[in-house]
Parts: sequence; structure tokens; C-alpha cells
Amino acid sequence: MAKQLRIGMVGYGFMGRTHSNAYRRVPNFFNLEYTPVLKAVCARDAEKAKAFADQWGYESIESDWRKLVERSDIDAIDICTPNNLHKDIALAAAANGKMILCEKPLSMNVAEGEEMCEAVEKAKVLNTVWYNYRRVPAVTYAKQLIDEGKLGRIFHYRANFLQDWTISADLPQGGAALWRLDAAAAGSGVTGDLLAHCIDTAIWLNGGISTVNAMTETFVKERKHTLTGKVEKVGIDDACAFLCRFDNGSLGLFESTRYARGHKALYTFEINGEHASIKWDLHDLHRLQWFDHRTPGPLRAWSSIHVTDGDHPYMDHWWVPGLQIGYEHTFVHQVADFLEGVAKGESTGPTFRDALETQKVCDAVLNSAKEMAWKNI
Repeated sequence: MAKQLRIGMVGYGFMGRTHSNAYRRVPNFFNLEYTPVLKAVCARDAEKAKAFADQWGYESIESDWRKLVERSDIDAIDICTPNNLHKDIALAAAANGKMILCEKPLSMNVAEGEEMCEAVEKAKVLNTVWYNYRRVPAVTYAKQLIDEGKLGRIFHYRANFLQDWTISADLPQGGAALWRLDAAAAGSGVTGDLLAHCIDTAIWLNGGISTVNAMTETFVKERKHTLTGKVEKVGIDDACAFLCRFDNGSLGLFESTRYARGHKALYTFEINGEHASIKWDLHDLHRLQWFDHRTPGPLRAWSSIHVTDGDHPYMDHWWVPGLQIGYEHTFVHQVADFLEGVAKGESTGPTFRDALETQKVCDAVLNSAKEMAWKNI
């Protein structure tokens, strides 16, 4: 019988649902030494927490995260809160010897991230950050191809993440539903919310980023605040674009916005190497586009790899070849990898320390845009 890993989750929003779904599904598809047990969910609104617990199968609730992290029947704390609460919960969880799974971005800024890294490393608690796009099978396969040298020397990396949900000037900021528009809760706008995903994937695939040059824009300067009822200045970035250099000498181009009408969640990347190129699109997430210049001229063309075979990453746990999986499965994969790490006594990437590298780039991007200058990481 599998050993239990007792989960205490803080937060019950969109990410709370994705994580809870992953915990529930992973034992059905992965044969692991540990299995997650949904022990408790925590939220300030006890009534809503109870409804969430009943729906997802949590055994109990808490309305104070401080009590949750002190409970002796909890092994791991899952942080699904607005960004401004990540640090305090992580520090308390580490002090109580709890493993930690933290939503992205790691922190509000690098200083907080450093403190969080030092805490988990001092306490020697296993940790991970939910950059789930690493675990799309097609993206993981891209990593394998790059590491095998199939692309050769890398010249270019370009990525974008486009949405359109904040265009209306009547949309308020703040509160449980719209905290991502409130700088006090989110820290930044699209840089920390969307570009952080692009940056984490890029560092994982192509190595570290050394310098950046960025520009940002806040198109709607003032919005009514849900909590105060007053019209207040908007402090987050609605759009961001930046150039960068990677440590391997390649050039990067990144763009993100919530003002791209017609795009709900368009995340793409393309990598150009001396031998081959690859590109990926979240809207067609089970396919990896591949171009190999070494193919004989008359046959040389972009091809579409349907990443559903049993020898593709993770796919031997799911259905027969040709039947695809989706967004939710990336979280199942991260839980499975985390549980494998628990069995080995190892943290699962991206760790807090890995995620700090992404935070460094985010901070440099925002500083570059503010000062209109190149910034070293």
C-alpha cells in the first residue's frame, strides 16, 4: 500500500481547483510510492472553504493559514494564494518542517525570493514551484531534443503570451477575483503572471538569461478598487515586451499583453538552431512543430509531431497513441514528479532556487522598462 502524503492547501480559486484535481487523479494513472491525501483546505471565508472541501474531498478546513501550517497531520503545504502571501506562508511552513508546493511566481520580488530560498534550504524541506508548462509532453520532448543536440547551436528564442480579458476600462481592480490587477497583491501585471511562465520555460530549455532591455505599458491608468470602492491608480503592467541575451549567446524576444483582442491564452515559443527549429503553441499543445535542415532538399519542410506515443514524455501513463491529453494533465505530471522526488528525498524542479532565477529576470525586466536601459541579471 502506498504511503500517504497529507496535503494542506491555502486558497481555493482557479489554481486550487487545478491542484486538487491533480492530487485526486495522480494515483489512478501513476504507480507511485506515495499517494496524496487531501487533508485540509484553508480560506478566510469558512463557508466557501467548506463548500470547496465538500466538492473536492478535503477532510477538513481552516480559516487561518497559521493554524494549517502548525498542524501535525499535514506533511505538505500547497500555496495557491495571491502573490503577496507567498513569502509569509512559505516561511512559516518551512519553520514547521512542511514540504512546500508554491504557485508561481515565487515571490513579489527577488528580495522576498531570496528569503524564501534561504528558509527552505535551512529547514531542508522539499519544495517546488508550479511552473506547469514544463510538463506539457510536447515541451518536455522539446527539452529532450535540445539536450541531445538535435538543434545544434541555438541562435534565437522567441515567445509570447497573449490575452484580452482586461481591455474594458470598467473592469475594477482588487478583491478575490481581480487581485491580479492590484499591484499590492500581485506585485506586477503580465510580467509576473504571464511572462514568468515564458521565462521559466526559456531558462529550462535554453539556459540562463544574462541581460534584458524592456518596455511596459499600462493602458488603463485608473480603475475602481473592489475593496475600497474608490477610483485608484493602476500599478501593474498591462503589456510588456523585452529583448534579451542568453548565456549561450542566443538572442531572445518576449512579448506579453492582456490587450490582444481575440486571444484568451495564446502561449507560443519558437527556437531556431543551426540544424533545426522547433515551435510550440498552447492552443495545439499536444503537437511540436519541427524543421530539420538536414533533411534532403525536396523533402525539407516543417512537420508536425503528434506527441501522444508511449515513448513520448509522460504519455505511457495515459491513453493509446493518437489520443491526446490537455492542460489539466500538466498539473498531474507535476504532482507525480513531486511524489517521485519525495520517495527519493529530493526536491522537484523548478525548485524555489530555480524559480528565483525567473524572479531575477522579471525584476530586471521591470527595472529596465522603468529606467529605459539594459539591465544585467
